[in-house]
Amino acid sequence: MNTFGPMWLSIQLALVTTAVLVVIGTPIAWWLSQTKLRFKPAVQAVVAMPIVLPPTVLGFYLLILLGPDGAVGSWWVQLTGSALTFSFTGLVIASCVYSLPFAVQPMQNAFESLPRQQLERAWTLGASRLDAFLSIAVPLSMRGFVSGIVLSFAHTLGEFGVVLMVGGNIPGETRVVSIAIYDHVESLNYAAAHQMSLLLIGFAFVVLAGMFVINRRWSER
Repeated sequence: MNTFGPMWLSIQLALVTTAVLVVIGTPIAWWLSQTKLRFKPAVQAVVAMPIVLPPTVLGFYLLILLGPDGAVGSWWVQLTGSALTFSFTGLVIASCVYSLPFAVQPMQNAFESLPRQQLERAWTLGASRLDAFLSIAVPLSMRGFVSGIVLSFAHTLGEFGVVLMVGGNIPGETRVVSIAIYDHVESLNYAAAHQMSLLLIGFAFVVLAGMFVINRRWSER
């Protein structure tokens, strides 16, 4: 349990975060691929900022925002009676912010490479923009979706700084595998840290290798 508990919690966090990011990241990626507004670079910079910001900086401001006195956290306390910080729900929100660019950018690149003529042909034939998006844009951009899903999942799985700042280290609720490894190293329990690290490395390798295989087969079609 000491080994697989944090790993299973990390997988749960990665699955929930990835599902949320597909829902919110798809319209963001589509809008960024289609808009010609002048402030598009500013929106792209905001989306990509978690890539370059130190996780502790991002985690610090998320801690303030989601805390009981924060703009979002205080509203959540009034609604549910519980705090977002140091909870699984808070980890999901923080992970969505932290992994957002890894979901949006692959999908945006796929949308931008779509042949515009096919969409325009569908609109000419009477298809609504939503119908054309679902029946043409999404199937043709499936490689971008696969990449976004896998990268978001893998990135969330290896989080440390953000989850430590927002979730702390509560066994069974916020103690994900990266924090468990850190704890074992701090206590000089290198055998347990080595075991968890190998498990995480192997899992990440399988996930990424699967993505490359799927994308290769998709391109061969």
